[in-house]
Amino acid sequence: MFKKVLAATDLVTICDSPVLTGAKIARQNNAKLYILHVLESASPKDRHLVKHYKTGQEIPAGKAYEQTVKKEINRIYQQALESCDDFEIKITIGFPWKEIIRWARAEETDLIVLGPHSLRAREKGVVRVTGKIGSTIEGVLRRENCPVMIVNKPVPNEKLKFKNVMVSIDFSRSCECALAFAIKIAQKFSSTLFLFHMLPVPPYPKYSRRDYEADIKNLKKRLEVFCQDIPAEIDHQYHLWGGALPHLEILKGAEKHAIDLIVMGSHTKEKTGKWYLGSVVEQVSCKSVCPVVVVTDPGVLLPWEDDLKDKTQADREIDRLIHVFSSKQSG
Repeated sequence: MFKKVLAATDLVTICDSPVLTGAKIARQNNAKLYILHVLESASPKDRHLVKHYKTGQEIPAGKAYEQTVKKEINRIYQQALESCDDFEIKITIGFPWKEIIRWARAEETDLIVLGPHSLRAREKGVVRVTGKIGSTIEGVLRRENCPVMIVNKPVPNEKLKFKNVMVSIDFSRSCECALAFAIKIAQKFSSTLFLFHMLPVPPYPKYSRRDYEADIKNLKKRLEVFCQDIPAEIDHQYHLWGGALPHLEILKGAEKHAIDLIVMGSHTKEKTGKWYLGSVVEQVSCKSVCPVVVVTDPGVLLPWEDDLKDKTQADREIDRLIHVFSSKQSG
């Protein structure tokens, strides 16, 4: 299913979960792995001035230093990369989200693996807000339609078999894309799909038990229609219940059903086409113990053409993710 996997890390001297997970997925799929490290900038105005990964000294970026960093990363991940037949370590300068998109498009990767925020945030003087995934992931999701996997900690090999996959359904266009991606996962790994939707419950007594049961019944029908293109051979279950905070219910359901992968669509205001990530995606991505894949509807991506390849290729990029979808999404 995956032929090229890009895992990005801001760490040099210790192993990072996205790279370890990306290496396992690449090995599992006989895919090529790209490890991307963007050198830490010492100045917001001059990205060519970087901090040495050991000393913190400000130095000009150059080929010699890039090779030093590459050798160190290769050493750190030597054991993890032993069974990877094809991998490449890329060292670059610039804004992390821009470089991730640039290289993902240049190499035509079909999965990007990232961590929810920098492990070195305190050292860098960055204040992290609880429940926020960070500007790097947000920058990638706003402009890239390649599926983005977010991992908080190393994933056991058994969990990467993706036997139980939860799809959080909100009936959006991005959610259609997320469902189509989950279907491909299920076809590849013989997964069971857990299709979940939370009914927002108003305060009692304004909302009676009869109202609740009627809404659940109607939502079940709507969910079945939304998911009607799931092939009959794929085992799938519908899960609906009421709640107040969607991210808590998603995480609760994931724990209850031993979910190996959560698949979500990023949010869009479809009438205006305005993109926004959504607090549910952020909260789930930050707190989930299993990997979370976020998929964005290509129709609402923000334009960005700062590509490594000729801009004549821009027309084909809109279809880089949709080719894995069913005819319903690609039409």
